This record gives sequence, C-alpha cells and structure tokens, in this order.
Amino acid sequence: MSVLFEFLGTTGFATMTWGNVLMVVIGLIFITLAITKDYEPLLLLPIGFGAIVGNIAAIPSMAVGVYDEGSVLYYLYFGVSHGVYPPLIFLGIGAMTDFSTMLSNPRLVMLGAAAQVGIFLTLIGALYLGFTPEESGAIGIIGGADGPTAIFLSAKLAPHLISAIAIAAYSYMALVPVIQPPVMRLLTTRKERLIRMAPPRQVSRRERIVFPIAAFLIAAVIAPGSLALVGMLMFGNLLKESGVTERLAETARHAFVDTVTILLGFSVGASTQAQVFLTPQSVLIFGLGALSFAMATAGGVLFAKFLNLFTENKINPLVGAAGVSAVPDSARVVQMLGHQEDPHNHLLMHAMAPNVAGVIGSAICAGILWSVMVK
Repeated sequence: MSVLFEFLGTTGFATMTWGNVLMVVIGLIFITLAITKDYEPLLLLPIGFGAIVGNIAAIPSMAVGVYDEGSVLYYLYFGVSHGVYPPLIFLGIGAMTDFSTMLSNPRLVMLGAAAQVGIFLTLIGALYLGFTPEESGAIGIIGGADGPTAIFLSAKLAPHLISAIAIAAYSYMALVPVIQPPVMRLLTTRKERLIRMAPPRQVSRRERIVFPIAAFLIAAVIAPGSLALVGMLMFGNLLKESGVTERLAETARHAFVDTVTILLGFSVGASTQAQVFLTPQSVLIFGLGALSFAMATAGGVLFAKFLNLFTENKINPLVGAAGVSAVPDSARVVQMLGHQEDPHNHLLMHAMAPNVAGVIGSAICAGILWSVMVK
C-alpha cells in the first residue's frame, strides 16, 4: 500500500490545481472553436492542445514543463522566449504575400498605417493601469493584430508576459469576424458601405521585384529594431517574385511555415501553466487586447472617411478595417460586409492592400517600440 500511495503522489491528480483544470477547459474550448467554428484552426488547435499538455502538473523533481530547464518542452519554447519563431513565420508570410494590390493603389497604404493607432492608444492605456513602459510597449503591439510580432516584441521587452500577450493576440485574431463587424457598421453609413472602387491597375514584374528590397531598406533605416521581422518578410517575398527561386518559395510558404507554426502554437499553449498564466495582469492584458482591436479597426475606418473628404475617387470606408494585420481574415470580413450590402461589390482585392500594409506597419511599430523602450 505504501508503494501504491507513493505512486498516486506522483500522478497529475495529486498535484493538479483548480487553475490547471480551468486552463485545460480553456484548451478544450480553443480546440472546439477551431474544429466547429473554423476560427484560425492552424493556430487555435495547436495552442489549445498545448494548453492541455502544459497544465498536466508533475512533481517538482521531474523536468517536463516549458519552464523546467532541460525538458523537451523547454527547448521547444526557446524559439518563443527568444523570439526565434516569429521571423521564421514572417519568411513564410512573405513567400505567400502578393503586394500588387498595395502597389497599384499606394494611398491604401495609409489605411494600414492608420490602423496602427490601436497600438499606441493601448500602450497609453497600459501605462495608465500601472504597467511599466516596457510591459506597456509589449501589450500595445496586440493592437497590430499580428501574433508573431506580439511574441517577438514581448520576448525583447517583457518576457514574463509572453504567454498572456501571445494568447490574447491569437485569440483576438481568431475572433476578428466577431469583433470587427459591429465597429465597422457603427462608424459607416449604408451609403458609404455601397461605395464601389475602381479596379486596381496591373503591376509590372519589375515593380514587384524592386519593392521588397526598397521596402526593407526604408523600414530598416527608420526602425532598425524591425530588421529581423521586415527583413525575413521581404526576403520571402523576393523569393516569390524573383521567378528564379520558386522551389525555395514553395518550401517557405508551405512545409517550412507549417512546421514553425506547429512549434510556435504548441509551445505558446504549453506555456499557459495556471501558476504562471492566471494572474490579474493576464486579465488586464485580455481586456486591453480587445480594446486595441476595436480601436485599430476604428482608426482604419475613420481615416478612410477622412481621405474621402479630399478626393473624388472615393474609398469604401470598410476597406480601412483591413488595416489590422490579421491576414487575410480582416480582408475577408471587409468582403463579407460589403457583399451583404451589395452582392455585386467586390472589396477583397482592395482590402488586401491595407491588410498587407498593416503587416509591415505592425513590424515597424514593434521595431520603433523596441528601439525606444530598450534599456
């Protein structure tokens, strides 16, 4: 019997807390949303299962969790805690991104920039709630609606908040179809939602090749802290557009990015151990994250309305909502709302312009915050 009781003391039942149980339930909810609602399944499913794995408690002498040096999960989590995975994700994103719609109508780039207002407003809110400047900068980047960028900046400025910020960023990315439409309808009239935009012009191959090189040079000079993210993004895009490295581009946008996504999602989920994750700070971060998404959406929509005051070639304000860099979900939401108002109005291609501009914008903002906040 003593051997039996000793064995029972080593099981997860003996060391599991109610917090661990709650996080396991949250992991199951993520998996359910991924499978039944198709909410970012490539992210929510690995994160959800990772949360279940990370909250099976073990005895202290066993190194099995992400925070236990020497464990397998510890080494997998290294790519998150040191910001290795995000630039690799950006390489794959660049290899699958077409910047043609943005190049065909450069003024739509400003909508992607305007949507980044959510980052800085959230930063101010976090400072007001008592977070340090470094923590506030890491929290603010949630407003960019870009999970890899949020993880990258958190690793540099506030490593102790990575799990909360990453879960908040990816959760709200999955909920873009829920969060954005009410804000978009509130800030636009039906007449504005019916605006039809001129078809984008044809972009030459030379423009598509020159752009990633020029964009990287400009971004890196403005914000050297964005070098890793923007550099990998534009490198991946150059692989795609050059036309001579199709095999590398194909690998980057499929097998490579899929592998890194699995490791990142699972590691982030496994880092949500209740003892570390369930804190008052996490609750505040989730609240600020929701607010930042709403403000970023509002910033893009309102700036599109502002531009319409000075031009005859009107922009459908719904397109401004795609300035948050949740690619391509926010662009799909724009298409969905525009299609509901007018089944013959196709906004997806126009929305992709601020959408991909938002990816660049959030990476540059992260570089600026890192440069300013780093000690």
